[in-house]
Amino acid sequence: MERAQAAGITTHACTFDRRLLPLELLRVALTLRRERIQIVNTHSSRDGWLAGMASRLQRVPLLLRTRHIDVIDRTPTISRHKFTTLADHALTTSRKITDYIRTTFRLSEDRVTTLPTGIDVSQFHPEGPKAELPVKSGPGSPPVIGMVSVLRSWKGHEVFFAAIRKLRESGREFQYVVVGGGAPIEVFANMANIHGVGDCVHFTGHREDIANVLRALNVLCIPSFKHEGVPQIGLQALACGTPVVGSDCGGIPEIILDSITGRIFPMNNSEALATRIAEAIDEQESTQKMCRAGREMVENHHSIDTMLDRLNDIYALYIDRPAG
Repeated sequence: MERAQAAGITTHACTFDRRLLPLELLRVALTLRRERIQIVNTHSSRDGWLAGMASRLQRVPLLLRTRHIDVIDRTPTISRHKFTTLADHALTTSRKITDYIRTTFRLSEDRVTTLPTGIDVSQFHPEGPKAELPVKSGPGSPPVIGMVSVLRSWKGHEVFFAAIRKLRESGREFQYVVVGGGAPIEVFANMANIHGVGDCVHFTGHREDIANVLRALNVLCIPSFKHEGVPQIGLQALACGTPVVGSDCGGIPEIILDSITGRIFPMNNSEALATRIAEAIDEQESTQKMCRAGREMVENHHSIDTMLDRLNDIYALYIDRPAG
């Protein structure tokens, strides 16, 4: 909400408290009527039910439901209503998620669109400043290997730390950073200590200058092992020309095309991750070729302009436009 307000977007607070559902439902419905909203896009469980029902009460012309993560629905017979009764069209961030919800909720092909979040290719670009990170810099400094993500267990930090241990045991001298907030950093720092690499992993906490951070990395690792759609950090890294090593989880292989735009390893396999990190550093000619291909792919298929054009096409299918 703070970011929306800073961008000059009108905002209305909602508690999403189940105990206040009837009152909140009325409030949202009245807001939709007062603001003359034509398109509503819900993104998660509680807002899917609340805003979905309010939109149907107010007969909003287009109700969209977005699924960002690769997750199995525990009660598909109930969840199905969020993609049918309370949605005219579904948006997903990966083909794997699209296939899942089409099969699980019996949706026709024209009811679902795969549309990863678009990237600002002018901001996320190979040319630009590099962030100051808590590592050595300058000629002769060891390569910097990093993770950039919210601090959650399924993002694969433990796999990353295990890979670092294997690289150290093999005599490789790299520097490591973990960027991101969320869970307490102490939990993940302790995890690194357990793997014996706490002394060489630097935690930066939350950062806003992600493009600069990516340009400062020699390799970005995405070792997720569940709940992953098409990670935006992967597209951002490709746009910045940062070499990427990612797991075969969710929609990661849809953008990190193995040996084409980056390197893929089997999820939860720290030894394979260590091997692919070393390859990304050692095989510079092929690595740079992948980086160029990754940048080109994002420019051609995953820019903000491309995303907006595709969204506009979906809107046009449901919303009547005035002549002229």
